[in-house]
Amino acid sequence: MTVDIIVKDSNGTQLNDGDSVTLIKDLKVKGTSQTLKRGTLVKNIHLTGNPGEIECNTKQVKGLVLKTEFLKKA
Repeated sequence: MTVDIIVKDSNGTQLNDGDSVTLIKDLKVKGTSQTLKRGTLVKNIHLTGNPGEIECNTKQVKGLVLKTEFLKKA
């Protein structure tokens, strides 16, 4: 029996692999001095096994994991 995990953004919109999302809050990246600004567009996201997280790459940081509560679908 397989259970499909449904991942939703802060507005309740379903997210899929390859979607683009926008940050709704400035986020400091742990381990770096980088801050991702509100409104930053992140393209080509990847879903993880956790419904509250996605994986993505930005221009500044590669292999970043973001919580879906700080995202909205673009």
